[in-house]
Amino acid sequence: MSKRDNLPAYHELMIPTLEALKSLGSSGTVSEINEKVSQIIEYTVKDDDLKEVNYRIGWARTYLKKFDLIDNSSRGVWALVNTDVDIQAIDKNQIVKTVRELTRLGKKTKQELPEDASETEESSHNWKEQLLKTILNISPDAFERLTQRLLRENGFTQVEVTGKSGDGGIDGKGIVKLNDFLSFHVIFQCKRYQNSISPNQIRDFRGAMQGRTDKGIFITTGTFTRDAVKEATRDGAPPIELIDGDLLCEKLKDSQLGVDTHLIEQVDIKTAWFDKL
Repeated sequence: MSKRDNLPAYHELMIPTLEALKSLGSSGTVSEINEKVSQIIEYTVKDDDLKEVNYRIGWARTYLKKFDLIDNSSRGVWALVNTDVDIQAIDKNQIVKTVRELTRLGKKTKQELPEDASETEESSHNWKEQLLKTILNISPDAFERLTQRLLRENGFTQVEVTGKSGDGGIDGKGIVKLNDFLSFHVIFQCKRYQNSISPNQIRDFRGAMQGRTDKGIFITTGTFTRDAVKEATRDGAPPIELIDGDLLCEKLKDSQLGVDTHLIEQVDIKTAWFDKL
């Protein structure tokens, strides 16, 4: 039995995903949904498996969206289409069957679903794996410059890379302006890791922030342990924004930094139009 076989399948995560959204007030971000799903199924995910499980939850969301049970905004917030939906009456197997049948008939939306969803789930994230592998092969200085460019592309100004040894892990600083009246000084740390960032590393970074700013960003090519995420948002402590490898890839794609996207043209024949001739 492979390591993957021990993890919950995507279709087993559909109902918990709906329950998670319900408990979150009918809407939530991806990270909120992932955390809540794990609580609902009472499944303790090892840090090494966290990315794979989150992928499968994402695949469950894809099926639920195509079944018109949930939808998402351009800002990445997911919500129930019908807040009064009877979750207990929903059959996950029927969702899979219906969505695949719609796909077979050519009534697909943004992406085509295969007979083996796990294979497409894997391939849909191949570009992220390739991108992260590329980033891991560049020099530390180049990674810092990449972070600097990414922050600038996303509205930060006066972004400087410091990267001084013994500086408490601070790699740079910048200013983010929310509007014409408010601006905040932000410091950041960037780690090219394949493994997970621990809560101790978050605490060390927060300690380096003291006396400089109350805003911090921790960027990594790896992941954050659950305890690290909790530490970053701990009550009574300055919050730290976390960007893991998956989100880093998305941000680079959105900013078109080292990533090109190609739209595939789809042509639909309007038979009803010809009937009116």
